[in-house]
Amino acid sequence: MMALKMALRSIGANKMRAGLTMLGIIIGVLALVVLVSLVNSTTDSITSEVSSLGSSLLTVLVKDDHGSPLKLDNLQSWIDENPAIAAISPYASSNSTGKYGQENAGFSLTGVTGDYLEINGQKLVQGRYINLADVRNSSRVCVLDETSAKDLIGFVDCIGEEVSFDGVKYKVIGVIEAEDSIASFFSSSLNAYIPYSSLVRLSTSTGTAITTLYAGPADGYTVAQAEESLKELLLDRFDDDEDAFRISSVNIIEEAMNKVSSALTVLLGSIAAISLIVGGIGIMNIMLVTVTERTREIGIRKAIGASHRTILVQFLIEAVMLCMMGCALGIFFSWAILQIVSIITIDTSLSFHLQGNVVLWSVIFCFVIGLVFGLYPANKAAKMKPIDALHYGG
Repeated sequence: MMALKMALRSIGANKMRAGLTMLGIIIGVLALVVLVSLVNSTTDSITSEVSSLGSSLLTVLVKDDHGSPLKLDNLQSWIDENPAIAAISPYASSNSTGKYGQENAGFSLTGVTGDYLEINGQKLVQGRYINLADVRNSSRVCVLDETSAKDLIGFVDCIGEEVSFDGVKYKVIGVIEAEDSIASFFSSSLNAYIPYSSLVRLSTSTGTAITTLYAGPADGYTVAQAEESLKELLLDRFDDDEDAFRISSVNIIEEAMNKVSSALTVLLGSIAAISLIVGGIGIMNIMLVTVTERTREIGIRKAIGASHRTILVQFLIEAVMLCMMGCALGIFFSWAILQIVSIITIDTSLSFHLQGNVVLWSVIFCFVIGLVFGLYPANKAAKMKPIDALHYGG
């Protein structure tokens, strides 16, 4: 306790110097906690967002159709003939300009079928969704999300209203819940869904061949069984060429996200650790200066009976105290920064907060740095001979 009081008294006597010494530790802890917390929080939000799509979501990307492109009728026959597959929806998107009255806005126009509502986990708020008749007749109908309805039309209860996309009028038949996602936060476009066949006619950039589709397993069947059925169908159509398509599921995306997150955490943690080591070198430097300044004090204490261990512990505790105070300030500033970032991104599904394990590792690492970089100055002080210390005239 006496050594602790003396350490606090010494730090308090040189507040400016102590503050500048702790700055390296503060910056290191700030970098470690903020960067790693941002990465982990973002990954958690994205993983949660992907999981909300449903663990049964299967995505198929056709890279080479071998001259036998997929059509809408093919997908319907696959559902009818394969009990493991409950729903399949083609997917295509195009940028468009939406207009209602005098209002104009940029839209991300998505072409789908009725199964997309269930597969993608969308929730209908008003009206109805796209059905099979709409797709077969290439009907000029659309479904908006709540945000798009409010921004373009001005109100959500807009069933029956007509909006135009690139000059073509579409009747609003339904409204779904607004997307509260990271992508929607950074995107300036609104969202509208129309029959896949209508998008093919409207967009010059979208061909008639289906290159992307979503699928889901039927009740009683696993994702693996549905994936195997899809794989057999695609291999049969594309001449047994496994490179002609790619099937992925939510689980694969989550695993990839976790791998990326782990790699980024290690990378950023290593960079922050270097900053902390630099801060530790600064603490060792200032402790050497402190030992030199207090040489006569050390000589007096040794002359009246202070042991080697007592002097060692005194200066070691001072070095550790500098590190831990810098760590505490770094954690506080990290919390403040994460709170500010959370307020800025409050309209998204992102949620930033201190990661408990990161804070714990920061505390442990700072404690170790205090011990390691404080040991040499403390040992130097402890090994001084009383007679030499008392005769020091520095």
